[in-house]
Amino acid sequence: MKVLVAVDGSESSKAAVASVAARPWPAGTEIKILAVAELHIMPTPEFGMLPASYYEQAAEAAHELAAAAIKSAADIIQQRTTAGLTVSTDTKTGFAKSVILDEAERWGADLVVVGSHGYKGVQRFLLGSVSAAIAAHAPCSVEIVRVKK
Repeated sequence: MKVLVAVDGSESSKAAVASVAARPWPAGTEIKILAVAELHIMPTPEFGMLPASYYEQAAEAAHELAAAAIKSAADIIQQRTTAGLTVSTDTKTGFAKSVILDEAERWGADLVVVGSHGYKGVQRFLLGSVSAAIAAHAPCSVEIVRVKK
């Protein structure tokens, strides 16, 4: 079985990791932890007036957040899971929805596990729902883990 766990370091992401780590997976299961370094820069008329270092710093910060999320998730899964599992990690750059869906298909995932931020209203409209997009378009089963508020 191939399980793709998408992480971003949020509380909902940590809940998804805990859910995966708590299960007795069959021997031979492969767990891939994926973080997407996503740049949240909205183009504006002033967009081109920022120094090049701004974009480099934003990309570096996004990659650092992704690396921290991966490390935390890998530590938890490796500490709590049973023997016979293969755990790998990967960081990619792009739009989280697209990258996760592409990786699930490319890697041949049997299950994608993501956390839900629980955005509603304007936040959901502006930020979009990664978990809803994954559930609607994934080539395999999807588990969305929610955090009680």
